[in-house]
Formats: sequence, structure tokens, C-alpha cells
Amino acid sequence: MGTTMAIRRLDLGYFFRPASETGGPQPRVEPALAYLVRHERGLLLFDTGIGDAGADTEAHYRPRRRPLPDALAAAGVALADLSVVVNCHLHFDHCGGNPSLSGTPVLVQSAELAAARQPGYTAEQLVDFPGAVYEEFTGEAEIWPGVRIVPTPGHTPGHQSLVLDRGDGAVVLAGQAHDTASSFASDQLAREAARDGAAPPLPPYPDWLDRLADFAPRRVCFAHDHSVWEPSDAG
Repeated sequence: MGTTMAIRRLDLGYFFRPASETGGPQPRVEPALAYLVRHERGLLLFDTGIGDAGADTEAHYRPRRRPLPDALAAAGVALADLSVVVNCHLHFDHCGGNPSLSGTPVLVQSAELAAARQPGYTAEQLVDFPGAVYEEFTGEAEIWPGVRIVPTPGHTPGHQSLVLDRGDGAVVLAGQAHDTASSFASDQLAREAARDGAAPPLPPYPDWLDRLADFAPRRVCFAHDHSVWEPSDAG
């Protein structure tokens, strides 16, 4: 039996990924999405939006922010109502609202926090801000009933996703484990082909997809894509 919980996607703005990073001739506009989880234990926020990482980063990505308090207010929630924050990773576009949550526990992988404290990784004021409280994990952990952190490294060494085991099937908040739902779907098909014994050459896929498959997710949601992945047999 899964745990009853409600999930609400929050729009925290968007940014322009330049053509030098898209692999094509044009820039791409990408959303910055967070997820509010209402659970019997309290309110959990997965990611907190786009922070200010300095003039060079501002010019490079040209972000347009929606303030976190405004997005929460639209869901009937205030900053002080939040019980815990989970960041998929600590790049500026995922932890930008953390400094406004002084004293609220922030759950991260130890490898991610160590990387974030290295020069050039992210904006240091978004990591070690006054009142920052971190709970570090090394690997997988069930943090509340039906709420599980699962390491999904690749984009960063300490990237993590959140698996929500609900009564109507598991939902995965995948952050930037993949940039898009279609990219996730491609890796899912690569895994399926490998498990079917298809002859090489075969495209690689991240090992942690095997672990996510154990939860038989019915939906996978992302930080930079409004699209949602669902299995082909989803009704």
C-alpha cells in the first residue's frame, strides 16, 4: 500500500540555454520547476528555483524568475509552513530559494554538498548562507513513509531523485537526472533493449535506471521540462 500524498508542480520561472549548450543552432527556453509534496508528516519542497549566481551567469542564461513566496502562496503555503527541502543538486537554478529558508533542513547527498563547496561549482552564497541546515545522506534513504531519496548521479556527482510511493502508483521527481522526458524515454528504451537481449552495439544507460524500475513508476517529472514520462501501459 502506498502513502496518500498530494504533489503540486510550481513554476519558478525560466532561463535561456544558449545554443552552445543545446547542440543546435538556436537557444532553448527551459522552465525552472519545483514540486510541493503534502504528506502526513508535513510539507516537502523539491528544489527552490533560480538564484543569482553573478553578472556573468545572469548574462549567459538570462533568467526570468518567479519568486518562491509567490509560487507557494498560489498553493496556499508560506515559506514558514515548509518542513523540509530536498534539492536534486546544488546548481544555482535548483537551490536559488534556499537562503530564504534559513533554519529549514535541506536534504542533500554528501557528495553533492562537497562538490558545491568547491570553487566554481555554484554560487557559494546559495550554499553556505546564514542559518543553513543540511542533512547529508550517502546513498538511498526513506526520509518519510513512502518518500525515498534515490541517488541518480550523472549531471552532478551527488544528484538525487525523489520517489513518492502513492496509493495510485509511484511518482519520481527526477530533477535534472535527465534534461527532458524524451531523453529519459530514450534511456528507458535502451534499458529495455538490453534486457531483451538485443545485439550490440547498444546505447548505454545509467545504472540507476534499474533501481528506479524497482518502484514501477507511473509518472516521472523533471525540473526543466513540463512534459511527464509515463510507461506505455499507463491508463
